[in-house]
Order: sequence, then structure tokens, then C-alpha cells
Amino acid sequence: MTPLDLSTAPTSVSSLQAKLSNLRALMEDYNLDAYLIPSADEHLNEYLPEARQRRMWVSGFTGSAGDLLVGRDWAWLFVDSRYHEQVELEVDLSLVQISKLGLEKHKTLVETLESLGQEATHFRLGFDPFTIQVEQFRTFEKQLKSASVELVSVKTNLVDVVRSQSPWVESEPIPALGNSKVFGLPDEVTGETTAQKLAKVREAMQSSKTDILPITKLDQVAWLFNLRGWDVPYNPVFIAYSLITQERTFLFTNLERIEAGAREALQSYVTLLPYEQYAETLIAQAHQKRVLLDPKHTTMGTYQLLDNARIVETSNPIEGMKARKNAVEVEQMKAANLKASRAKVRTLKWISDMLASGKRLSEFDVAGAIAQFYQQEADFQGLSFNTIAGSGTNSSIVHYGTPSRDQFLTPGQFFLLDSGAQYLGGTTDATRTIIVGEPTSEQVLRYTAVLKAHINCAMQRFPKGATGIQIDGIARSAMWMEELDYGHGTGHGVGAFLNVHEGPNGISKRAAEPLEPGMVTSIEPGFYASGWGGIRIENLYVVKNLTPDTQGETDQTKTPWYGFEPLIYIPFDKRLIALEQIDQKQRQWLENYYAAIVEKLAPTLETSEAEWLREACSL
Repeated sequence: MTPLDLSTAPTSVSSLQAKLSNLRALMEDYNLDAYLIPSADEHLNEYLPEARQRRMWVSGFTGSAGDLLVGRDWAWLFVDSRYHEQVELEVDLSLVQISKLGLEKHKTLVETLESLGQEATHFRLGFDPFTIQVEQFRTFEKQLKSASVELVSVKTNLVDVVRSQSPWVESEPIPALGNSKVFGLPDEVTGETTAQKLAKVREAMQSSKTDILPITKLDQVAWLFNLRGWDVPYNPVFIAYSLITQERTFLFTNLERIEAGAREALQSYVTLLPYEQYAETLIAQAHQKRVLLDPKHTTMGTYQLLDNARIVETSNPIEGMKARKNAVEVEQMKAANLKASRAKVRTLKWISDMLASGKRLSEFDVAGAIAQFYQQEADFQGLSFNTIAGSGTNSSIVHYGTPSRDQFLTPGQFFLLDSGAQYLGGTTDATRTIIVGEPTSEQVLRYTAVLKAHINCAMQRFPKGATGIQIDGIARSAMWMEELDYGHGTGHGVGAFLNVHEGPNGISKRAAEPLEPGMVTSIEPGFYASGWGGIRIENLYVVKNLTPDTQGETDQTKTPWYGFEPLIYIPFDKRLIALEQIDQKQRQWLENYYAAIVEKLAPTLETSEAEWLREACSL
């Protein structure tokens, strides 16, 4: 579970009023009744480059998801359960109405627009087409048709206009877009060359009888070209577009920042063009051609450029190729996550030692310590997200990302540490919740319920074709029996030295993609109660084939069965585990997992660290 960096101070009341007023003046010019500011940008990023953090700039809300609707007289912010607590800490409720999705009497974006449309004779909703998926636009159009809401595509992003003309520009200049160094990865890390990947993509295009494939998502571009950059915090991607035809390959970005060796290698088979030439090149190349377009991963902006093309709507083949890691990528992920496991084990021992010596530790202290432990490992590239270090009541804020210097780890309270790192070849993400001092019986009860949900999911076998939706229900089953639940998904896909949140696979109520060998997913059930605290237990796993392969030939009549292999090896807090409530199969999984932790990590640790680990793994 990962947040944006919440270090930016919330927007002041005076500046928020001025920003909304200036935006409404522009809305008047375009004859708009409302303007939609989604979370996403032109590349449908979840985590945004600073220059594209439009919703945050206007509202002050820093969460990675949530849409802002600005009307003539009021504004609405729609957030899911991950941000129900956080949003009230960051947004001025006198100027922005909060809609907490999933709660009774809190309307969704569509329900709000339906009400506004019914109150007006004709309601015009403006939006930037480059910030909305094709599929999302069609859903809005269908749902709002009866409410007389007209969707108005505005080519100029109104927030960018307000931001560029505002009196805060001198003190808050809009950052440059796409100026980090772009570097290549060796074949030893990727397992496939760009030429091999392009051949697979073109084969998929031939199967769908298409001539051209526009690529707009940054992790797809980075994966295809075996390139990385740091244009987006914590995500090793760079601002770019690409077009693939059967004969040519185009890459559009800020060319000057591509390292010489990588640029020289690309130029032999890739046409390198400035980022700004994407639209005109797409229009020229797609004329009267069959264009492969994925409505889930393409913006309406790109769709509107294809008036003279024949569009074939199907899944972007790169998304699935990227998710199913090859053997080299799996080994790289194993190595990276073992490093991260060692760093977090050292951090947990450090916390234990500091508290035992009587030292007071703040959330900020721990966040700084784990960053140092991550950095001590070889090939460290940076954090994979802003560390969540929540003590006491802060542990219930799911995406809490502002570790405080003044919030201390306090006896009798939970401490939740969710963190990850980027290493050359692998991305990591893991969460452990510990108790400071002695736990109450209620804390043990709730923690054990979450641990059982984690183990049930982690040890589950499933047939080929099983989806994340099905596995999500299995993970929640034990908690539902106790009338407990959590608002976020059970798991998300993770990239190989790419985004810490990666599709198309996941484990949630909406994850319809079948889980297949090579896919990496988190498993992270939780429990949160405002004012009491929160629990989350998260590991990364890779899907593996459990069906025996006899002399290289698998029985074609037998359904393949899959399971999860751990990538993370960190003990749980045994003070919080009620062993009498764990059945034999769950205990066997736990004993096997702890034996693997000791086997993999103890030989690599100092003597005192290895002793601490063995004690932590004793039941």
C-alpha cells in the first residue's frame, strides 16, 4: 500500500479561494457549469510529476486518487476509503465539500452530476480529454445522458492556465516536465532486448490485424525500450510517448537527456522525436490505418486524434507482457526483495534496541532509519514510495505519508511501517505492524485475524484462469466471519524496477485479470479503526506453476494449478499472534515461512542481528 509524498503543506484558505475564483472565471469564458479535475494526467499516471499535480495544486489534497469537481458556486472532492481520514486534514471544508465514497448519504461523482444536471435546463461539464480514459468517458456519457449533462472537451487544461497566470508563479514556479536523465538497462537485468520485445508486440498486432499501436503509459514505454528515468517521484519512468508500426518505431521525449550509450543503441532502429511531435506524427501515421487502441489505457485526447483511422479496440499487449515477468526478471525481483527484507529486519531490530534502551523514537526517526538501511544494500536506486510510518491513531490512516518529528512510538499503541525500495532490476513493498510495549487482548485478536487472512491468501492454490476477484474473497473470508473488513484491495501488481503499482493483475473486488505465472502481487489485508489504530500485513509474492512438468512435457489434459511464492522474508510480531486461534495448516505455513526467513537472511546478518531474527521467528 503506497502513498504520494505528503510533505507539501495544504493549500491555504486565501490561495484556495483565489485559485477557485480564477478557475471559475475561465469556466465563464468557456460557458461551463462545472469543470472536472481528475487525479490522472496525459499518461494516466497514478503518481504524478510535480508539473501535473493539478488537483493537488488547486485543492491541497495530496492523495494518489480522488477527483475534484469545480462548479460555479461550490466544489466537490470525491475520495475512496483509503483517504477518508486524510482528506479532512488537508482540505478546507468551508470551500470544498467532501464525498467519502462508500459511506451512506455520500454521493459519487456521477450522482452529484446527475443532481446538478436535473436542476438545470442544460448542464455543461468541461474536461481535458488528455486526462480521462476512453472507457471512463464512455461510462460518464452513458450514465449522464438522462440527466442532460453535456461533456465538453476543452483542449487547453484550465488548471494549467490558472497556474501559469497566478500571482504565486514567482514563488511557486511550475516545474519542468521531463528533464531527468534517461538511462538504459543491461540485458542481464531485463532478460529480453528491446528488439525481442518489439517482435513480440508486432506479432500481437498482426494477430489483431492492426497497423499501428500508440503507447501512452509511461511504464509501458520504459519496459518496452529497457529505459528508465526519474520524471515521477519514486517511479523509474520518464515522460514519453511511443508509436509502433509494422515497419517503424517512434519514441517521443526530451531527447537531450537520453544518455549517450542508450541513445546510440536506439538510433539504429528507433526514430527519436521531440515529445511535442507525438500528436502530428500519430495523425500522419494513422491515416486510413488500423489502430490498436486499449480504451482502459488510452486517453480521449489520443482517441480524438484518430478521426481518419480505423480503430480496433482490444487490450494493449504490452500490459500483459510486462506483468508476466520472465525468468531473469523474477530472479531480479527475488534478489531485490531479499535486500529489502534484510533492511527492514535490521530496522525492526533497531527499533527494538532503541526502545529497550529508553530512547524515544518519532515516526520521522524510523522513516529516516529504514531509508538508510535500504540505501546500504547494493544497487539501491531510491525509495519506491514515500514511507508510511504511522504510530498510534496515525496507523489507521491508510495512506499516511507524513512521518512526524513530534509523534512518538508510545507503549500500548500500534506502529505501522509500510515501505519499499527500488533496486536495479527490482521493486519492493512490504508492511509490518508492531506493538510498542504490551498489547491488549483486543489488539491481539484483531492482529491475529489480519494475519490469518494473509496466510489464507498466501497459501491458497488456484487453477489456471482464477482471477484476483476470486482470490480477494478468499482472503477476506476469515475476517468476514468476524464481521471485520478493510476498504482497500487485498493486493496490487508490482513492476520489475518499475511502478510499485502495476496492472493488469491484482487481488481486489475489481481485479478481473487471471493470475498467471511470473506475475508479482502484494497480499496486504488490514483492519483500521479511527482513533484506535490500524493493522496491515503485506508481503510480495510471485505466482508460480505448481503442476509437475514431466521431462519437459506437461499433461495437456490436466488443469494447471498455481500458487504464491514469497519474495519478502520478514517476521511478524509474535507478541500479537494468538497461536491458539491459528489452525494446523496456517501454523504449518507460518513455521515454513519462518524457517525460510532464517535460512535466507541469518547467514547474511551480523551475529547479534541473526540472534534477534531467530528469536523473532521462534513460536
